Amino acid sequence: MTTKPKPRSVGAVKKILLVDDHPMFRQGLQQYLQEDTSLTVCGQACDAAEALQLLETLHPDLVVVDIGLPGRDGLDLIKDIRARDTRCGVLVFSMYDENIYAERALRAGAQGYLMKHESPLKLIQAIRSVLKGEFVTGEGVMQRVLRRTVESQGQQAPTPLSSLSNRELEIFRLIGSGLARGDVAQQLHLSVKTFEAHRARIRQKLGLKNAAELFIFASRFVHDGNYPQNATPPAKP
Repeated sequence: MTTKPKPRSVGAVKKILLVDDHPMFRQGLQQYLQEDTSLTVCGQACDAAEALQLLETLHPDLVVVDIGLPGRDGLDLIKDIRARDTRCGVLVFSMYDENIYAERALRAGAQGYLMKHESPLKLIQAIRSVLKGEFVTGEGVMQRVLRRTVESQGQQAPTPLSSLSNRELEIFRLIGSGLARGDVAQQLHLSVKTFEAHRARIRQKLGLKNAAELFIFASRFVHDGNYPQNATPPAKP
């Protein structure tokens, strides 16, 4: 079956879709990006569902997406974008530590990962690089990715959270934000029983005794917005 090519930006102007659950942040980012005459913000979305709808109608050249979204998180959204439009670039712009999330985002299909503490100029440079087909992330992350392609498997995980799956890491983040189990289950469209099974596996992987220890560990992660490379779960008595 022949499919009609999707419309793209005309000339040098590239269309950018912003996906972040903070309206004021999106608006400020749009105002800054549109100072560059080679870019135009074609739309804004607050969650994955709205982003996918706009993807189908606006056909952006690049999506700037946060990791922490309500409902389906940014990693799931990246996979959905890549499945629907292989030509659309994806740049993650997030407060969450690239040492934990960048490799996961790249595996999901993103071409870049930039943390929100970086300068606006660096964001513009990252957008331009991804639009040219280049990959953008921190030097340490890139070196680690390259090293893992040549080293044998079975290396010790570089951080305690590395053993968690994407879904488990998402649940871990929501637990740390203070949501009750029912609220987490509802937001992720899970049964409470399935949530509890995920939570039990997370505790087992991190060596934590109970839900209270898990909450303390997770809340440190959410409060700081990152997790140190040498961080370890609370010591067992």
